[in-house]
Amino acid sequence: MKKIELVFCLFLGFFLLSLHGQIIADEVKVSGKVMDTKQRPVEGVVVNDGFNFTLTDKNGMYTLVVDDARSRYVSISVPAAYEIPVNASNLICFYRPIKKEVVEGDYDFVLEKREKPTKKFSYLVFSDPQPKDDFHFVRFFTETVPDVRQFVADMEGEVYGFVEGDIVSDALHLYPLYVSAVASWGIPMMHVIGNHDFDKRYAAADRVGNLQQGYGEKIYESYFGPTDYSLNIGDVHIICMKDIDYVGDKKYRALFTDAQLAWLQKDLSFVKPGSTVFLNVHAPIFNVIKTGNSKKVLDLFKDYNVHIFSGHTHFHQNQVLADNIYEHNVGPVCGFHWQGNASRCGAPNGYMCVTVDNKNIQWKFKATGHDWNYQFKVYKPGKFDSQAEFVVANVWDWDETFQVRWYEDGVLKGNMEQFLDIDQDFLDSGRVKVYRTNHLFRAKPSSTAKTVKIEVVNRFGEIFTKTINL
Repeated sequence: MKKIELVFCLFLGFFLLSLHGQIIADEVKVSGKVMDTKQRPVEGVVVNDGFNFTLTDKNGMYTLVVDDARSRYVSISVPAAYEIPVNASNLICFYRPIKKEVVEGDYDFVLEKREKPTKKFSYLVFSDPQPKDDFHFVRFFTETVPDVRQFVADMEGEVYGFVEGDIVSDALHLYPLYVSAVASWGIPMMHVIGNHDFDKRYAAADRVGNLQQGYGEKIYESYFGPTDYSLNIGDVHIICMKDIDYVGDKKYRALFTDAQLAWLQKDLSFVKPGSTVFLNVHAPIFNVIKTGNSKKVLDLFKDYNVHIFSGHTHFHQNQVLADNIYEHNVGPVCGFHWQGNASRCGAPNGYMCVTVDNKNIQWKFKATGHDWNYQFKVYKPGKFDSQAEFVVANVWDWDETFQVRWYEDGVLKGNMEQFLDIDQDFLDSGRVKVYRTNHLFRAKPSSTAKTVKIEVVNRFGEIFTKTINL
């Protein structure tokens, strides 16, 4: 009996020793330095491996103990005093892949110091380009790409592009074409992963035991890098995160994992309370709150002034989630999957332009193929089936601060009445899936009216008008 106990104890000891050895083997020390282009060290740069965080010291050096079974990249949060580094395709370069054979210099970063800090920049937000095949991509390439190129050419100052996921529609072979197309815009491009950007053969990395056998984000990462990262432009701290818990074979839930929430809390610990934060995700937070644990995200942001930019829904909607949190669920580049020229809410295919000037942040939706001032559309009486006697306006960028007024033959009649319904253009397209939008407004002109003018005043005091003849 004692012999059996001795053998068992020896076996258990060897097992624990080997297990302990495995843990040690999986923990790898990764070190590097962050220097500027003149070989001067950059102190205080936030560095992380997706789980653990540290800062560079006065010599620009850092060391991270990473778990190479889970950690795939070392990332830096580019400081505001430095330019955002990009590669030859204008994709941002903020990360280094973690290698099994650690080579000195593999985890170094070089940053170009700005001549002076920027306080003013523009932020183009694209949701769901989502080409599924060559026909879709041709539309993206011939409609969206030249529209953005011209829009950027007419802008002043620094411009950045953010794509809120569903870069393609499960057609990952289109990534090279997409990358070459957006490179022509000549602006730094940043991305988050959408549910259609996963390799559908696999679950997400945090659901996979052995990453060597494949995981859902692998192809996406080979083009765009890690899914959770941050950087700084001017006075704004910018965060990009995955909020898709991908099970595989197009099945997923919209939520943040506990590990991601821990990552976010650590990232924010380096951000001064009261700062402006831009959070970029795919699924809107107002939907994720219903299905996941993202209410905790709102709690983490309680000390900051936050703008959330999301996509996924194929409609355009602004919503205040808290006194300090405003979400922009941006209408998609592809509208409703490249069927026609409008999304589910009737907003045109397009993207959002956000301008930042110190603490002043403004935004408008840019309709593809339309003038910058095209901010709403109008249906004459008889053109909106459920509102046959009314003039109807669809004001897609509406929020509760907007005023939507109407004039009959030059006389102010007051505010138009807001109502909930399916946009007529969406209905006319014959699509099965329907969505009732709240940014519709109506007014009933008199039988003798000759003209109706609609005047929309947005939250920034900008006025947009359109006059129709009856």
